[in-house]
Amino acid sequence: MLNPAAKLNPKIFDKDVELGEIRTGFGDGLIAAADADAKVVALCADLTDSTRMEKFKQRFPTRFIEMGVAEQNLAAVASGMAAMGKIPFITSYAMFSPGRNWEQIRTTIAYNNRPVKIAGSHAGVSVGPDGGTHQAIEDIAITRVMPRMVVISPCDAIEARKATIAAAKTNTPVYIRLAREKTPIITTELTPFEIGKAQIYFQPAIPKYAAERAVAHSRKFRGIIKEEKPKAPKAVVGIVATGALVHKAIMAAQSLEKEGIPVKVMNLATVKPLDEEALWTLANETGAIVTVEEHQVHGGMGSAVAECLAKHAPVPIEFIGVQDQFGQSGTPAELIELYGMGVDHIIAAAKKAILRKK
Repeated sequence: MLNPAAKLNPKIFDKDVELGEIRTGFGDGLIAAADADAKVVALCADLTDSTRMEKFKQRFPTRFIEMGVAEQNLAAVASGMAAMGKIPFITSYAMFSPGRNWEQIRTTIAYNNRPVKIAGSHAGVSVGPDGGTHQAIEDIAITRVMPRMVVISPCDAIEARKATIAAAKTNTPVYIRLAREKTPIITTELTPFEIGKAQIYFQPAIPKYAAERAVAHSRKFRGIIKEEKPKAPKAVVGIVATGALVHKAIMAAQSLEKEGIPVKVMNLATVKPLDEEALWTLANETGAIVTVEEHQVHGGMGSAVAECLAKHAPVPIEFIGVQDQFGQSGTPAELIELYGMGVDHIIAAAKKAILRKK
């Protein structure tokens, strides 16, 4: 069942669930951040419409700079503006920023601890027909390795807007990973979001018979004993997901629940810094973990989780993601399945992780 405390979209499981672009959430959040703080400025590498910076350009023309196809200069100029007290947001396709300008981000931004916010759009294989050259599936790995860099991977458009507003308030470099395609709206305006904090989105349901028994027991002994509270079964596997694949992780959890397998799903929106306490708690409770990301399994979110749990709570882990391959052209749906990141793949990985702990 969905975690009531997360206040998620009740239509998650419906066929007509609302869809939205995660990159559009970034664009909306950027305007909100700029309304709240006049120091927020924006720079783009000739992709204002694709990266959803166009509305900012129209609303704040004196606070926007078009850098052209010069991603290295994009990072260096933003670092200089940050040194002078501005809060720069820079955008391009993730393959170009942080891909092409990694060294400039490392040296002029992270090394100097400048609060530049890097928004990498069109990340993952779901860019689709653009093909392997434009599908950034290494960007989490190359950003999380940088000291001082915060790495955020929002699960939907609403969370992307919240993440952008929150990023503007930090004094550190931030990388925000954005998907191109429309994805299901998972969260609501009331869903908690905080940089560095993971959230449980799906948890085991209380069996109907247990709830009915508790109610009957309470009525029978009312005034004699305390009301009995029914308990949900303990989850036997934890699914840790990030970005656009969080929805597929939740769908997989629902299917597993129907099979009688209690599951918890964690949205790990902040890949760095990790919410280590939340990960330890989940691993200790379930004894088995599956990580889900639209990224190379090497060096990505799953690697970060494995590093954490290997030290503090070693358990069997299965990794859903791209398995040491480059992307290729195809529809987003085709590619998600081709690279083993669909709902059925997550279900199979969860069952495998459970078997490995026995």
